[in-house]
Amino acid sequence: MALALLHRWRPKNTGAARAGFSMPLPSGAGGILREVVDPMGSPIAAADVAVTALDTHRVAARGTTDPYGFFLATLPPGRYSLRVSVDGLQPHGETLEIEAGVVADERVWLHPAENLQLPTPGTWLFDPPHTAIRFIAKHVGMGHVHGRFERFEGAIRIAPDMTQSSVQVRIDASSINTGNNTRDNHLRSADFLYVEEFPFIDFTSTRFSYRGGSKWVLQGSLTMHGVSRSMSLETTYLGTVNGGYGQELRCAALAKGELHREDYTLNWRSMLARGIAVVGPTVQLELDVQAMHRTHDTPTPPE
Repeated sequence: MALALLHRWRPKNTGAARAGFSMPLPSGAGGILREVVDPMGSPIAAADVAVTALDTHRVAARGTTDPYGFFLATLPPGRYSLRVSVDGLQPHGETLEIEAGVVADERVWLHPAENLQLPTPGTWLFDPPHTAIRFIAKHVGMGHVHGRFERFEGAIRIAPDMTQSSVQVRIDASSINTGNNTRDNHLRSADFLYVEEFPFIDFTSTRFSYRGGSKWVLQGSLTMHGVSRSMSLETTYLGTVNGGYGQELRCAALAKGELHREDYTLNWRSMLARGIAVVGPTVQLELDVQAMHRTHDTPTPPE
């Protein structure tokens, strides 16, 4: 509704600042309006926009631009960071001040992305303190359970031809953590992961496929509960940098995938009175990885 009002009241001039623009705002609130365009000035639809409050570091608004390239949000007064991103173009970031009764209105130009330098060929080891393996499962038909695995190891072997590279990950299944001891113990039991019989969850890649920009698809095999199934991970490569306490050479990537519980014979079911499953059939996976380039004195993880 707010975007419909915006298009109805937007003045004909579409410069970077539209001083004549007006819109109703909640009492005490301010607004942010961004028109996102490509290098030719054409509107970019479905660009991802996230606005984060700098005092709490919480996401205050998130969404995508409309078919005309506009993103609009109303916010309490304060300082925020804004990030706009779309595949194939450089992301835009800025810090802004939201004032009560004022709409912060700007045009954002996104430019072609520079190709990120690929990691140096060799072995890169997961850095557990800066890596997270998370999952999300549907709960009672409407909410979600968020969890993570606390213990794991992994290695990325980068080949001179990136498509010939490989990844191996081993997860300690008993390290599952959803923040609820009763639920975690049930997940470790024979109803689910059966960690006494199947202590590890393993992923071994079979192929890297380039999708353009910083996007790759990592195809491989996931073994869990004694069953192996093929899996694809949509992967965003985040670059390489010298960083950390020892200024180590490290790379970073974010990978996401989905699995169906019953493919791995995780068939436990419990229904609510209206036939709603307590646990949903699919699980969303996310690997937020930082890996360090192995030197001669860094141990190699077991195969």
